[in-house]
Amino acid sequence: MKSITLRTPAKINLTLEILGKRDDGYHNISSIMQAVSLYDILTISVQNIAASANIVEISGNNPLIPYDKTNIAHIAAEKFLNTVGISSKKVSIHIEKHIPVAAGLAGGSSNAAGVLYGLNNIFESPLNMAELAIIASQIGADVNFCLNGGTKHAASKGEILHNLPTIHFDAVILKPENLFISSKEAYKAFSSLNPKPDKFNTELMINNINNDKVDGIAELLNNHLEEAILPIYPEISKYKNLLKDAGCINSIMSGSGPSVFGISTSKINISALKKISKQVFNVKSVSSGIEII
Repeated sequence: MKSITLRTPAKINLTLEILGKRDDGYHNISSIMQAVSLYDILTISVQNIAASANIVEISGNNPLIPYDKTNIAHIAAEKFLNTVGISSKKVSIHIEKHIPVAAGLAGGSSNAAGVLYGLNNIFESPLNMAELAIIASQIGADVNFCLNGGTKHAASKGEILHNLPTIHFDAVILKPENLFISSKEAYKAFSSLNPKPDKFNTELMINNINNDKVDGIAELLNNHLEEAILPIYPEISKYKNLLKDAGCINSIMSGSGPSVFGISTSKINISALKKISKQVFNVKSVSSGIEII
């Protein structure tokens, strides 16, 4: 039996600008995605079995997650095995969850990316990163970013990535308790929004990233989905203001929400915020993606 343990980082969107709906049901976006130091831990084991068909088993520590074939990590494992042409294997994947679920932080996508990376390592790299990226884009819009990490400009549905310089900042993530928003719900709300958001900060954001201007990056935070979600869940505005009151330069909803994050120039004491939600995290921007531990 071969095993590997990895950590898979969460993602925040410094900008998320929606350019229009595609024929495949996704939306074209322009987004600055950033990996942060909040990680799930994946342990992947592979052993030989007598049967020709593969078996994929998922387990974990979070009761909110389905541990069956609908889990995105299960989908990633099957796609990898089928693409490479591997049979007669039992793949066991244990997900130790620390990234909040249905929170706009790409926790599931990060797990899927970890499965692709981990299985490719176990089977001694039958696929290069470009080939893994093709599989990743078939699984979900954020999976390719999660495979790479760092700071990226994401285009198309999110799978086309352009490298940006590593930036360094502290941030606080707050996930409102008992509030869960799926990407489907968020994009449905956006589709009903009229007029659509008309603020586009991504190019200015790239300039500030290139010049390592953290204050400018914070001021330019932009999320079109937030404008669709806030009328439905106005309490999210309260959490954004709490982060600014705690000392963040600016705050915004991440991805499809409901998590919010704020950027600061120094680490913030989050003890008061933990009275509002247990899921509050001091994090840093990181330049890496999936890591073997």
